[in-house]
Amino acid sequence: MKPARALLLLILCWAPASVAAQGPPSLAAVDSVLGPLVERYGVSGMEGPVRETVQRLLPDWARTETDTAGNLWLTMGRGEPTVVFVAHMDEIGFRVTAVRDDGTLDAVAQGGFFPSLWQGQPALVHTGARTVPGVFLPRVTAAAPPAPGTPAVVRVDVGAADRAATEALGVRAGATVTSPKRYVRLLGSRATARSFDDRVGSTALVLAARRLDPARLRHTVIFIWSVREEIGLEGAEAAAMALGTRPARVHAIDTFVSADSPLERRNFAVAPVGRGPVSRAVDNSAVTPPAYVDSLVRFARARRIPLQLGATNGGNDGSAFGDWGVPDVAIGWPLRYSHSPAELVDLRDVAALAQLVGAIAEGW
Repeated sequence: MKPARALLLLILCWAPASVAAQGPPSLAAVDSVLGPLVERYGVSGMEGPVRETVQRLLPDWARTETDTAGNLWLTMGRGEPTVVFVAHMDEIGFRVTAVRDDGTLDAVAQGGFFPSLWQGQPALVHTGARTVPGVFLPRVTAAAPPAPGTPAVVRVDVGAADRAATEALGVRAGATVTSPKRYVRLLGSRATARSFDDRVGSTALVLAARRLDPARLRHTVIFIWSVREEIGLEGAEAAAMALGTRPARVHAIDTFVSADSPLERRNFAVAPVGRGPVSRAVDNSAVTPPAYVDSLVRFARARRIPLQLGATNGGNDGSAFGDWGVPDVAIGWPLRYSHSPAELVDLRDVAALAQLVGAIAEGW
């Protein structure tokens, strides 16, 4: 063998494999990231604990920045085009609007969901300095429903006898409220928890970053973990304004609210759990240009990464970039029981999603 050829073979043997060639991350790797992220609390506007956990789970080479909105940025590679991936860190919950004379709290929903699912359950009040346990008061079934357009108010009892005692705990208007949650593995590759939306997307970015070699990237790739998505895409709007017309496209990595559930009619948004991520081609906030959808499907098939195709309800962070003419090529993952205390996901979908994100970053 000629020396030059031997050297080339040695270089090729030592070169890291592409993300697609590595295959999907193991379920153990998914567990190691998704579990810690799920079990951190971060209602819209108080995402700090989630941001700190993302930073801790990223590889040692990652140098992140936090913008004035609270978004976490990781920029890799150099040159153009610039491709952006965004997943949000916040979760649904409640915000305290008032402390009553009897010491109980009034709280309104942050995000779109049914507050009645939380009533009569344990509560956690997050002040920013401490977490105060409590309980959501049971719903009064005889009470009239709120007028259309009026936010539903839930009551929270922290065990205090009056307003002064509650405020002595550090609880004020503006504090956020959640319920206790835990990441639980079910049979096979299934898992349940609250706030898979969008800790799964955040997990996919972390896992993809762990497997990427920035030196291999032929262009600039930006991962953004955004804030306040559930109350109006506020973090994404700040990121879109900062980047302007620079990105060639944006990939919002977020839930695909699937009708693959015993509770749903199967005439819309059916993306079976366990069959891979989903090209979120159409939702209430954005439509991906058909040429991008077709190209993404071909790309995934060529790399043997499972990819479903569908339309669903809801919005995504990528739509905030539309005012700047940036195509939104959203990618989701099928979720059962979205925005409930018992969301359900298949970890194989999370692993395939991470693999797809990494492969797109490297070569699409």
